[in-house]
Amino acid sequence: MSILVRLAITAAILAYLSTGIDMGAAARAVASISQPHVWAVLGLVAIDRAVMILRWILLLRASGIAISTAGATRLFLVSSFVGSFLPAGVGADAARAYGLARENTSGSEALASVAVDRLLGVQSLVLMAFVGLLLWPTNQRDWWLPAMAGATVAGSFSLLWADVWLRWLIPTHRHEGFFTRRILRLTDAVSRYRDRRGVLLHVMAWSIAVQLLRITQAYILGLGLGMTVPFSYFLLFMPLALLLLLLPISVSGFGLPQGAFVWLLAPQGVPSEQAFALSTLIVLTGLAGNLPGLFLWLGRRPPADPRH
Repeated sequence: MSILVRLAITAAILAYLSTGIDMGAAARAVASISQPHVWAVLGLVAIDRAVMILRWILLLRASGIAISTAGATRLFLVSSFVGSFLPAGVGADAARAYGLARENTSGSEALASVAVDRLLGVQSLVLMAFVGLLLWPTNQRDWWLPAMAGATVAGSFSLLWADVWLRWLIPTHRHEGFFTRRILRLTDAVSRYRDRRGVLLHVMAWSIAVQLLRITQAYILGLGLGMTVPFSYFLLFMPLALLLLLLPISVSGFGLPQGAFVWLLAPQGVPSEQAFALSTLIVLTGLAGNLPGLFLWLGRRPPADPRH
């Protein structure tokens, strides 16, 4: 049912966009992009995958989870591939937590490592959006934008204290309930990262590096399509576009992100077809970065029985 709902939402958004976009022109733009730009972006995709794996391994090591670097790398890549067919944003995370839990790791500890990884990723996106807002030339700055960014960062950080405020909000006699007990066990695992400030700062720095890599990828693809939009504008709008990519309502990132790119690039005079092509290329290069997980997954399959 979840897959059908997401397919319906994606199809509806694409159908709506097709009423105002020449899809043939958008497809021709995708096909005609400069190949050197595509190869440069694929190289950056490989680098950002390596940084994301390093970021997660740092969290695993900090929590004492016993898994080798090779094992963590394999699990990350396979779950990223599997996540391509699950709800965007949370699919790969769920597959990674499930796979880690199967490696004789506590389910709550496995989920906590993935949750903190995602938490810091979202915070880095918000911070990058704030930097883009500061760098973008304007005669007037709305006070509510920095306030909203600060509130988002503060709100996400408060999740590290979820064990405290959930126990305060939930009546004591319900703490031993089936679902409540599991939620509290998860928040206890997440809360243990509060005392690992050095690791959190280290992972946050790598998270910012990942976002810069992704913004640069979009900028290079834009150059390959012939766009003249300045890099400072990519710093401003890409964090919002990437946040929309994380919403679990699309199929492999198609649908809503395309509409967001068309809307966000319109003030820069970018034709809708070109903006749609850029968003499609970002999704496709991201999917290409998940292909190593496919080969690793196929390598784990048992050989065929020679008797058949």
